[in-house]
Amino acid sequence: MSISISPSDRVFVLTGAGISAESGLPTFRASDGLWAGYKVEEICTPEALRRNPALVWDFYSRRRADCARAAPNPAHIALAQLEAQLPGRFFLCTQNVDDLHERAGSHHLVHMHGELAKSRCEHECGRLPVEDHAVYASLDQVPHCACGGRMRPHIVFFGEIPFEMRRIEREISESTLMLVVGTSGSVYPAANFVHWARQAGARTVYIGPEPPLNASAFTHIVEGKAGQVLPGLFTLA
Repeated sequence: MSISISPSDRVFVLTGAGISAESGLPTFRASDGLWAGYKVEEICTPEALRRNPALVWDFYSRRRADCARAAPNPAHIALAQLEAQLPGRFFLCTQNVDDLHERAGSHHLVHMHGELAKSRCEHECGRLPVEDHAVYASLDQVPHCACGGRMRPHIVFFGEIPFEMRRIEREISESTLMLVVGTSGSVYPAANFVHWARQAGARTVYIGPEPPLNASAFTHIVEGKAGQVLPGLFTLA
């Protein structure tokens, strides 16, 4: 199958954990409800951060170490190359918190669930997130903000609002082609994006090893690993 992209098309791409799984990063979602052996409420909620910040930081430090060992795969590279071919007409929204898209060469993107390599103040003091690739061996090593608050992972926890939602909604409304790659269609609000795109009249294409839960909303389903399918999938008119 080939996806044709015309000179007037505006492309919106949504990626999920499946694309990074092909680089060896676990999805952290399992049938038993655990993320890498942890219960979600233990490491990915505001309450968890208040109750046991040491455990939360241990979990995300381990994820940073995993990410540092991973490398972009052909799917990340194919999307970066597509962006380069569509200046001003390409937007990437990822649910992933790793930096594999950036390392592959993507520039015009947002991380709606946060970024693993950044930290921010645990208080809403207004200071911007800072780059932080450190792997902390203990909570004592985690730095503090100038306001005195301890830094926290720049991650959207369950119960918190995803980042850049207004910008995402605007980009979807202006798109004519939505590509969804490696996401199960079970996490909201991202699972609704394809419905919003269809309402705006866009073509919608899913790429992944199996159909997502919201498969009925797509005009095309392309089954297969993204790293094998995405390279060579697009034809630019």
